[in-house]
Amino acid sequence: MIKSWVLPCKALKFPSSNFEGSNQFRCKGAKMELTITRPDDWHLHLRDGELLQAVVPHSASHFGRAIVMPNLKPPITTTAAAVAYRESILKAMPAGSDFTPLMTLYLTDTTEPNEIKLARRSGVVYAVKLYPAGATTNSQDGVTDLFGRCLPVLEEMAELNIPLLVHGEVTDPDVDVFDRERVFIDTVLRPLIQRLPKLKVVMEHITTMDAAKFVESCEEGSVAATVTPQHLLLNRNSLFQGGLQPHNYCLPVLKREIHRQAIVSAVTSGSKRFFIGTDSAPHERRRKESACGCAGIYSAPVALSLYAKVFEEAGAIDKLEAFVSFNGPDFYGLPRNTSKIKLSKNSFKVPECFSFPFGDIVPMFAGETLEWQSSIN
Repeated sequence: MIKSWVLPCKALKFPSSNFEGSNQFRCKGAKMELTITRPDDWHLHLRDGELLQAVVPHSASHFGRAIVMPNLKPPITTTAAAVAYRESILKAMPAGSDFTPLMTLYLTDTTEPNEIKLARRSGVVYAVKLYPAGATTNSQDGVTDLFGRCLPVLEEMAELNIPLLVHGEVTDPDVDVFDRERVFIDTVLRPLIQRLPKLKVVMEHITTMDAAKFVESCEEGSVAATVTPQHLLLNRNSLFQGGLQPHNYCLPVLKREIHRQAIVSAVTSGSKRFFIGTDSAPHERRRKESACGCAGIYSAPVALSLYAKVFEEAGAIDKLEAFVSFNGPDFYGLPRNTSKIKLSKNSFKVPECFSFPFGDIVPMFAGETLEWQSSIN
């Protein structure tokens, strides 16, 4: 464990017993720097084609690895398709990048247990994603019969220790959109874990107090959750302040302030059950600013700055490294990264957009000033 302090820096007061791993704080006058193990992103959308080419450099410049979502058109339902998609990602990476995409399969009602065996043997597929049919972007091919047709696949996953990544919302039109996560826990997730206690589950992009409490109630190392920057920083008012805000629209949708506060408390508590998953989801501006706009927030260029903001404001900057760098690989049974990044307290303005030949992509907090910048050591 490495801790270094360079004085003066009167504002910094951290109990040394709280530090884990390689946190290294360095202050130069009023400027603070934090050196941590290089983070990973455990929930990322990279898309394909021109969009893939445009966005992969942003993730590769900050993260060592990323769990890549399979909801393309057509979805990545086989190991062969996952291997091919991985090759496309590697070709799109900047020269000299050591970013590693960790692939996933898209679970359907027709997925076979043998596909799980192939995935395990491939060495490149690390999880299987459950999208309830119709829950989010490109989920129309998702699951409709989890406890029937999908059960043999889930049993094989439990046997081979392949995690199930869950978009935790029911799609029943009679259930209010703000209640869909809570109902999913009660009617799907809790029964699933009771039926298959050996199955490792990640409840992705949690949004409610209910989800945070549920994850905390489960056995550590068996059930975990990823958390996005938007669900830590924004509540549902952010969708409507000053007019309809399409670039704050995501699924699961933002919730009440009491839920945001509960998730911040869970994440900054130091619990190993929660880890970074940006759910960075790029769309062209015209697909967001339209009569029927797409769900998804593009956070990859600023995600680490935003997580640092959350932890600093909660007085828990000493717990940031575990959340972004340790808890994820520990849950997946992967080694922690050995390289470092530096976070500097150095204000910068987020670009209004990133422009490409096919159109613009608007990042999270576009045009706003953030205080933390990251760079690879």
